Amino acid sequence: MQKLNEIHLIPVHQGHRGLLVPISGSHWPWNMMIKHRQIQRRGRRSHMSVSYTDPQVSMDLLRAVLQPSFNDDIMAVFKKYHKFLEKAAENVKENVGQEVPTDQLIKETCRSVLEHVRSLPWDPSRLSENSTFVLGSRANKALGMGGTRGRIYIKHADLFKYAADAKDKQWLAERHHMRATGGKMAYLLIEQDIQDLSSSDEYRECPELKMDELKPFSVPDWMVEKMQRAMEAQRDAEV
Repeated sequence: MQKLNEIHLIPVHQGHRGLLVPISGSHWPWNMMIKHRQIQRRGRRSHMSVSYTDPQVSMDLLRAVLQPSFNDDIMAVFKKYHKFLEKAAENVKENVGQEVPTDQLIKETCRSVLEHVRSLPWDPSRLSENSTFVLGSRANKALGMGGTRGRIYIKHADLFKYAADAKDKQWLAERHHMRATGGKMAYLLIEQDIQDLSSSDEYRECPELKMDELKPFSVPDWMVEKMQRAMEAQRDAEV
């Protein structure tokens, strides 16, 4: 069994609140076991590591570790298009007058872009009886990330993913879309989202691209309805 990387948390006190700061030798903790390192100050300092199993805290820790990378990727996209926004703002200034705050126009446009990008993938009406889906594990392999399990969910956090429940997994297994997984998580992604990614500049020329790995399939209406409810709930939670 592969040993999981460990991330230790040390408490740093700020006023009356205790913050948990991650320290680890791994720079990219795709698989990790999270532990708390508690420091007691009674004369000599002692250490005690205990397993921490709260899934929400665990995932938020991962989010905190990866947040700088998310920020860098987002900033890279805005830098790519910033010159176009500058030209457009300058054009508005020339047409309207010298008092137009170009910097403010650019900031408001960027904010609007973020709002539209966030809402675009989360429209339940996208899903219908004609929609096709793929397993997250297959999408991971198709985009050349098969060596790192679950990487697609981190790298493309904006993708809608549906966590199949026991009934869903039974239906999928009976039709040989997936193996019986027991209690393991199984995510379904929208095939078109993966196809769009594969044709983007990031993946178009990727030699590891293997789109024949997708094996798309349709699902019954009752599962589509559950996906629509899940999408709506996830979208509303982000607002």
